[in-house]
Amino acid sequence: MSTGVLFDAPGPRARLRHNVLTLIGLLAVLLAAWFVWARFETAEQWDGELWKPFLDPEVWTGLILPGLWGTLSAAAVSAVLALLFGVVFGLGRLSDHRWLRLPAGGVVEFFRAIPVLIMIFFAQAGAFAVFGYVMPAFWAVVIGLTLYNGSVLAEVFRSGVQSVARGQSEAAYALGLRKGGVMRLILLPQAVTAMLPAIVSQMIVLLKDTALGYIIAYEDLLNAGFRVIPANYGNIIPAAIVVAAVYIAINLALGQFATWLEGRSRRNRKSTAVTAAADPVAAVPPLGA
Repeated sequence: MSTGVLFDAPGPRARLRHNVLTLIGLLAVLLAAWFVWARFETAEQWDGELWKPFLDPEVWTGLILPGLWGTLSAAAVSAVLALLFGVVFGLGRLSDHRWLRLPAGGVVEFFRAIPVLIMIFFAQAGAFAVFGYVMPAFWAVVIGLTLYNGSVLAEVFRSGVQSVARGQSEAAYALGLRKGGVMRLILLPQAVTAMLPAIVSQMIVLLKDTALGYIIAYEDLLNAGFRVIPANYGNIIPAAIVVAAVYIAINLALGQFATWLEGRSRRNRKSTAVTAAADPVAAVPPLGA
């Protein structure tokens, strides 16, 4: 009889082998960590004077926190605009009209193919070359991040909607819904849960890509940690470690939020399904909705 198990449970020898390999891997990681620590110790990178600035509240309030605010503000504005861009062009790629579907596809593929850094440069230099206007670094970063990540999100939205079983839309059309109603009431609510991990993953990429603003002297966390602080204290390695720790903390928090949001979305879908099963007539939207 099939038990639904896709692999055999490991026996005593297999468990022993797995434990030995795990131990070897752990020892290798510890050895690598010790080697890095020892090299830093030889280079005097653990010297207290190099780390002392990070115990000074003025360094945090005057440099790191303003840089962090620059990073978060650019990421927040870019995320909102990228989501709007992705929805518009993702739905455009799903259009039945060639005059809308083909240009939307061309825009998405064009901006997906260009590196973010080039778009940031072009946004700033292009504005000056065409209009004689020096675009602020903030908006150059936002434009570059919006165009690239919005194009990626457009593909996420398109594939998420197309991942919903065709029978769902066919049943909705049979009930008399128009395409807009099918998209709004049937496809998008089901696709959101499937798209959520990819959307949050792209938001994390967007947040990290704000560091590219360093090239055009945008005042963000990387600029404060890699340019200003080491220039004053000569502690680039400690500064890099602190900045990396801040980025890691932000991304972990964002990942936890995504996990919570996905779990809540799944619970809402289950409760909706239970309601529909209990009262299937009430769950059917009116014709023409």
